Amino acid sequence: MATLANRNSNMARAHALHILVKTREEAEKLKQQLANGKKFGELARKHSLCPSGKKGGDLGEFGRGQMVSEFDKVVFGKPTLEVHGPIKTKFGWHLIKTLSRS
Repeated sequence: MATLANRNSNMARAHALHILVKTREEAEKLKQQLANGKKFGELARKHSLCPSGKKGGDLGEFGRGQMVSEFDKVVFGKPTLEVHGPIKTKFGWHLIKTLSRS
């Protein structure tokens, strides 16, 4: 019988960055700045409302189901190394960049 730790290690995992803002318009403006060459981490440090903004938006590695469902769908379903969003959650509007997934 597999232990809980063993089962969790078999779960899908991802490493992602995000920027959290209050409005869709703000997220769209930031996405345009990213498209024009601005660095994700710099914009996250300056604009993100999430405490992860201090780390350039880095959420570290997490498992499927640890984030709200709208966030999970992007991180575990969309291509990696691309900026996705704006994505609306109960926290606000996100730009999400999945660095890796396993």
